[in-house]
Amino acid sequence: MIRVEDLSFKYTGAKEYSLKDISFRVKKGEFLGILGASGSGKSTLCLTFNGIIPHSIKGDFEGNVFVKGYNTKEASVAELSKIVGLVLQNPDSQLFNMTVEEEVAFALENLGLNVEEIRRRVYWALKITGLEGLEKEFPPNLSGGQKQRLVIASVLALKPEVLVLDEPTSQLDPMGREQVLSLITLLNKEQGITIVLVEHNTEYLFDFADRIIVLDKGELVMEGKPREIFEEADYLR
Repeated sequence: MIRVEDLSFKYTGAKEYSLKDISFRVKKGEFLGILGASGSGKSTLCLTFNGIIPHSIKGDFEGNVFVKGYNTKEASVAELSKIVGLVLQNPDSQLFNMTVEEEVAFALENLGLNVEEIRRRVYWALKITGLEGLEKEFPPNLSGGQKQRLVIASVLALKPEVLVLDEPTSQLDPMGREQVLSLITLLNKEQGITIVLVEHNTEYLFDFADRIIVLDKGELVMEGKPREIFEEADYLR
């Protein structure tokens, strides 16, 4: 589903590369966890999966990223976004509409889908994320966990095959964190969506990820099944 080959990236004006000669694959339906300290390149890597890097964020891009056979250097962000959904850390920066249902419908309307198809997808996305009954709510009034689930619902409505989440629970309280992580598990195990998750909750990744990669200063330093990673890396415990 995703193939990363000899990927290196340096932001325009930066002295050091944020990613250095990284290679790995993600299989269809797999749950991949990404671990690493702050500044290790995790967020930069996430932005390469749907083409934001190198199309929207410029820099020195070397190597290749393939998503479902598409080279991200050649396919547009719009094309890749139909395959890869991206959820970032701060839900407030990703919510713009006046009601919950309008938020989920917004991207669908931009795709030119008919009203009935939009209604059907909005209903499905809100139901699977546990937000049904909140259709008319003003998004800023939602709890942190509800806001992040709304962002996920908006992405899910586009029917992506891959969901990339960059520390989606970092700004949530314990209840909100549990809600979001439970949803991610459901999407992978019951819906078959390929998950790429940057998450500091190592216990969760140990229980639910199929495989983990570890980044350090832009380099991929470890890759394997959760048990293998945690047995080798004392500093991750």
